[in-house]
Amino acid sequence: MNRRIDLHMHSTVSDGTDTPEELLSRVREAGLALFSLTDHDAIQGSERILALRKPEDPGFLPGVEFSCKDEAGKYHILGYGYDPNSEPIQRVVALGHSLRMKKVRARLDFLKEHFGFDFPQEEIDKLLALDNPGKPHIGNLMVQLGYAPTKEIAIKDYIDQLRIRSDYVRPEQAIQGILGSGGIPVLAHPCYGSGDELILGEELEQRIRKLMDFGLQGVEAFYSGFSQKLRLQVLALADRYRLYVTAGSD
Repeated sequence: MNRRIDLHMHSTVSDGTDTPEELLSRVREAGLALFSLTDHDAIQGSERILALRKPEDPGFLPGVEFSCKDEAGKYHILGYGYDPNSEPIQRVVALGHSLRMKKVRARLDFLKEHFGFDFPQEEIDKLLALDNPGKPHIGNLMVQLGYAPTKEIAIKDYIDQLRIRSDYVRPEQAIQGILGSGGIPVLAHPCYGSGDELILGEELEQRIRKLMDFGLQGVEAFYSGFSQKLRLQVLALADRYRLYVTAGSD
């Protein structure tokens, strides 16, 4: 019997289009057997779904996706099945949120200084009041104000021109916070690095082995953006190192 699952989704708590409540309704309609809400650096959406779920609803794993970076590059670390009230996961969420807000302010300053984009204070206040604002939210505001034709162009041609050398959550911090809260840490879309960077072969294996030293337990092999070639490469490594395999649409 095939069971449909989706363990990588976002809500309006981060950069998704549906509220957690709307997402739960869509999951019910889609007939999924198991799902997870993995907002960026945030667990509020998962807490809201836990409070709303009914016994007959699809299975649910509290989720999160931490944006991480170290000397070797960027990683997105997913966490599943943690205790939302546990101090270790809350500590990493607080760190990720504070760093995210710092980058939002830096990007707004950069866009004004280098391109003359003047954001009304009222809109800035709305942006900073969001649970976890990021580049997509700034891009949407630029489209709204006529500074860019699309969100994608806003990000590529303007926002990404700023190379922020700021602090990030390190992958070991994310993994330890997830493990310390009873959760399972998983590497999201393992073949994707910074920007358009594609990580394959020995480099991919080395990254996974390094993260396993920190406690990584799984990899996302079934990902909406993966070709069959990428999927098979990740599956081979999961088999070699006996890692959990997850699937998500993102």
